[in-house]
Amino acid sequence: MGLPQRVAGFTTAEYLQIERTAAVRSEYFRGEMFAMAGDSARHSRIKTNVLSQLNSRLKDRPCTTYDSDLRIKCPTGLYTYPDTSVVCGELEFDDEQKDTVLNPTLLVEVLSKSTEAYDRGKKFDHYRTIPSLREYVLVSQDEPMIQWFIRNEDDTWTLSAESSLGQSATLRSIGIDLPLAEVYDRVDFTVEDATKIAPI
Repeated sequence: MGLPQRVAGFTTAEYLQIERTAAVRSEYFRGEMFAMAGDSARHSRIKTNVLSQLNSRLKDRPCTTYDSDLRIKCPTGLYTYPDTSVVCGELEFDDEQKDTVLNPTLLVEVLSKSTEAYDRGKKFDHYRTIPSLREYVLVSQDEPMIQWFIRNEDDTWTLSAESSLGQSATLRSIGIDLPLAEVYDRVDFTVEDATKIAPI
């Protein structure tokens, strides 16, 4: 898989104009656009499982699940597409186009070898600046492992982890348990899988 295309020199308005008609999604930060590489089969399967489980378990709650087509804007100026987003309450939009959301409650990223450092580091730095964000979930695609960070009242973050298929990740921000057995349903760890390329 090739490296993502990186193009510099765009204003935010120019990026949004291009993005709204583009066939390939791109992240944007400080004048640069980063074309997103495609998902691997394993990454896609895990992402689909997470989305399905969250959507089902939140059916009777005031929270809505969104897939990776939903664009999120961070106060830092990063425009990005988390693998899964949960918004509790009314959506808050960046502008009158109503296609860029400002107030996610929970964000999920499915890790790969090439994106893990970014998702744990710089991307989490961006996500932490979102005032509404209460929880950040990292899902491994190389082994059964879910790690989640919950925001405390003093604005620090506490890490929890679970690696047993018989256990669940307790997501306090939305009041549900996410079973690892369901997240990794029909995921074959014995097959070598291609990985996404980190966009930034």
